[in-house]
Amino acid sequence: MFSTVAPSPRVEILAGSGIKTIPKEYVRPDEELESIRDVFAEERSIDGPQVPTIDLAEINSENEEIRKKCHDELKKASMEWGVMHLTNHGIPDELINRVRKAGQGFFDLPVEEKEKHANNQEAGNVQGYGSKLANNASGQLEWEDYFFHCVFPEDKRDLSIWPKNPADYIPATSEYARQLRSLATKILSVLSIGLGLEQDRLENEVGGMEELILQKKINYYPKCPQPELALGVEAHTDVSALTFIIHNMVPGLQVFYEGKWVTAKCVPNSIIMHIGDTIEILSNGKYKSILHRGLVNKDKVRISWAVFCEPPKEKIILKPLPEMVSEAEPPLFPPRTFAQHLKHKLFRKTDDEEIDE
Repeated sequence: MFSTVAPSPRVEILAGSGIKTIPKEYVRPDEELESIRDVFAEERSIDGPQVPTIDLAEINSENEEIRKKCHDELKKASMEWGVMHLTNHGIPDELINRVRKAGQGFFDLPVEEKEKHANNQEAGNVQGYGSKLANNASGQLEWEDYFFHCVFPEDKRDLSIWPKNPADYIPATSEYARQLRSLATKILSVLSIGLGLEQDRLENEVGGMEELILQKKINYYPKCPQPELALGVEAHTDVSALTFIIHNMVPGLQVFYEGKWVTAKCVPNSIIMHIGDTIEILSNGKYKSILHRGLVNKDKVRISWAVFCEPPKEKIILKPLPEMVSEAEPPLFPPRTFAQHLKHKLFRKTDDEEIDE
């Protein structure tokens, strides 16, 4: 899956070494470079389409008309964009700030301290502190370090991986995961109703409270001396059902909408939500999993906290729901387990290629 060469140095070390030019393995191909521009200028621009902002204050309103308006806006954004800023999402700002402070505190530690939490991707252990290994196909690297681990359900966590320093990392992350899980249920309920299904249908299809797994990835993007040549995260869609993201108010997220890269604004007190491949598949393409990437800059460190809500790897066959398929709308996706879908994405297989069980 990955090259067997030694891992590249942490990007944080590279960035702090005083280099003026980035190593060639971080330089993107020419066809990508044409579209990489100054992220601060892009974020300030008011031209063109903007990532929608959905106010969830009335998501459970007792007034049917008010509630339906909120639901319709969420459904519309999920169908047209597949990404949005959520405001009045119900998770206290104080808790989100604790999560940010704890993650920032971990990455403020000396690299040798962080290395005590290092993962071993080549051995198949992706949980912990890491940097991307070169992919055999492209040799490309991303300008980021990260910390990745499972945060929910509680019985599937491995707390031995979690940082003990800062002291609030475990309490803040645990509470945030619990509250995000409740938010996921609310969102999945609205999306189910939007498809004309029972409100708990999508939740059950992705594993329910017992099996839906929340994985957290803190993305750390150091300052880059040549941001016009690099990407923090290359273009991809999320394999998850839903992804929730908070960040340190430094812009970087871009989504590919109507043939152009659109830079997401920094919306205070919001959570960014992506529809992932899993929901796109179940809805037979009615809800969109949008292509997105991360830009870097030379002036400010960017940190984002992404939580991926993923179905169990083997227990569920992902395919368009029967209600979403008709003669006029045949299935757009072949049946696969989540593990097979992951493999399909990693190896960029075409739909007619066989995937081993």
